[in-house]
Amino acid sequence: MRLRGFLREDLAWAFFLLILALGFGLVKNWGLVSLSVKGDLAGQLEKMRAQRRDREFQGVKTINLVQAYQLFQEGQTLFVDARKPEEYAELHVSGAVNLPPSKLQNRDNPAVANFPKDRSIVVYCGEVQCDLALKVAEKLQDLGFTRVQVFLGGFKAWDDAGYPADTSK
Repeated sequence: MRLRGFLREDLAWAFFLLILALGFGLVKNWGLVSLSVKGDLAGQLEKMRAQRRDREFQGVKTINLVQAYQLFQEGQTLFVDARKPEEYAELHVSGAVNLPPSKLQNRDNPAVANFPKDRSIVVYCGEVQCDLALKVAEKLQDLGFTRVQVFLGGFKAWDDAGYPADTSK
């Protein structure tokens, strides 16, 4: 009988603490909660992501789908796929080379040794939310490449537009 009383009292305290934590969580994160209720959370998170990218990768030039395709059509630009090798092997921009961040660990990298430092390079990854292309582009710039740009739309936007893609290496 005495055990049941302790159990009820413990459950009451647990419930009280749960309600208290929920209240504090709502107060602390009210801005996010209200954005979510209004349906604006995704837009705000994307805006915050863009601001973080601007700060973190401020020296990296970005281009859109139309600009990337125009460079592709001119045929003078090297396209670099920053995704994992298995994703690249599945499907990639026609003529692109695979260069994930892991291949750029050392300065004397054979993967980029044959690239002229002044060649036009467009780096892309999987989709808009992916930062791999920005990381690879930044590393290429650190290695002395002067004409590096990032296509932020990623392979998803390229493929959705129906632009040339293949599985050859």
